[in-house]
Amino acid sequence: MAPFLQLRNISKTFPGVKALHGVDLDIMTGEIHAVAGENGAGKSTLMKIITGVLQCDPGGEIQVEGAPVTFHDSNGARARGINIIYQELSTVSNLTVAENIFLAREPMTRYGLIDTATMNRDTERLLKMLGVHLSPTARVSDLSIGQQQMIEIAKAISYESRIIIMDEPTSSLSYHETVRLLEIIRQLKARNIGIVYISHRLDEIFEIADRVTVLRDGATVDSALIREMTRHRMVRAMVDRELSALYGEHESHATADVVLSASGLTDRNRATQGVHIADVSFDLHRGEILGFFGLVGAGRTEIMEMIFGVRAYTGEVRVDNIPVRISAPERAIDHGIGFVTEDRKEQGLVLGMSVRENFSLTHLGNYSRAGFVSKPREARRCRDFISSFKIKTPSVEQGVINLSGGNQQKVVLAKWVARHPKILIADEPTRGIDIGAKAEVHALLASLASQGTGIIVVSSDLPEILAVSDRVVVIKGGRVCTILNRTELTQERVMAAATG
Repeated sequence: MAPFLQLRNISKTFPGVKALHGVDLDIMTGEIHAVAGENGAGKSTLMKIITGVLQCDPGGEIQVEGAPVTFHDSNGARARGINIIYQELSTVSNLTVAENIFLAREPMTRYGLIDTATMNRDTERLLKMLGVHLSPTARVSDLSIGQQQMIEIAKAISYESRIIIMDEPTSSLSYHETVRLLEIIRQLKARNIGIVYISHRLDEIFEIADRVTVLRDGATVDSALIREMTRHRMVRAMVDRELSALYGEHESHATADVVLSASGLTDRNRATQGVHIADVSFDLHRGEILGFFGLVGAGRTEIMEMIFGVRAYTGEVRVDNIPVRISAPERAIDHGIGFVTEDRKEQGLVLGMSVRENFSLTHLGNYSRAGFVSKPREARRCRDFISSFKIKTPSVEQGVINLSGGNQQKVVLAKWVARHPKILIADEPTRGIDIGAKAEVHALLASLASQGTGIIVVSSDLPEILAVSDRVVVIKGGRVCTILNRTELTQERVMAAATG
């Protein structure tokens, strides 16, 4: 069968950067084609060229059903049956499901008014096709991320798409939402729709894909049917290193000293929306990496927000065995607690600032005298961390928005580590970053633990929790259901506890 979409010799040059080097790619309808690679490998640039957001350099060619095409914008690509669903969903929260699906192309009555009845009826048909039980009139603001993902898929189908590109579609989904999404992708494949599946989660690629293409440094380094690919071969192609070099043996640095203890933590506001945290107790030892695992909505982040003073609580928190009352993040910082938040773009970074300015946000006083900041001192210290954390940036003045996800995450870590915290909370520290950057973040956390920092790692990635943790606290419904030692840790045991 001939490919529906063919890319030949696709290159893209930005000022000072060659983002793509002669990439070839064939996409079939009725096939799931995974595209893998580290952050900065060129995946996003390639997808923007496919969808008309960017144009390739002269000499490259795109063909649709054997005919050369040039897309000047995403509407041109959409008209030829090519659609993309971005990692950051584009739903409008104050509109209904139907209004989102038909936004800017609503059916009209003969009187020039929006035909709401037809729009709702067509939405119902699309959702039924996907096996999704949602009301067309439901407000998107009341829906979960997984449900919003289904709206984006329904919208893509409504354009009669032949190819749908999905960029990190499961990065914010719960386990059950991920399972459902993969089922729907298989349904789309059965309807002869081609899927380009971009993900850092290798397990998903091996579960769902028919074919995989690996990019590294803007070039195609491997492409094969999934049955011919191995995990080792894919990782080696992505990072040009052996799998064994990425993940060393786990080494515990935990001591007997308890650096943080929580006793009977309970959400003080019982009217709070979502899960209610009740009677949570645990100890964190100096030099220990304590994992927190639970399904999305279990209450993991809410517990961390209590410890960091974002959320009011009853119960007791002790730091170095001294009772403390943490009523605000400033108090938590004063007690030596750092917090790498789950959403680095919204909560961890100021995207309009430089690497230097973001780095010093948590300890600006170290570079200030008489109310004036010494930029040279600030820059020197920032360069030290850029070097030790292996942050890829042309300078300290580079806008942090221009860095890859993995390098942005390292900036967030660096700004807290520079404060020398006793306790570091890392909530989803590797979400949305590639396997090489994940290994580097894990190594940074292990290095901090070896220096005596007590670390809490919150993650919905079970293999990550098992790889980095000395012990694991399993959360279900806002409560601790079990705490497992290293010798007790298995995927089956942890997941059984998390699901009840």
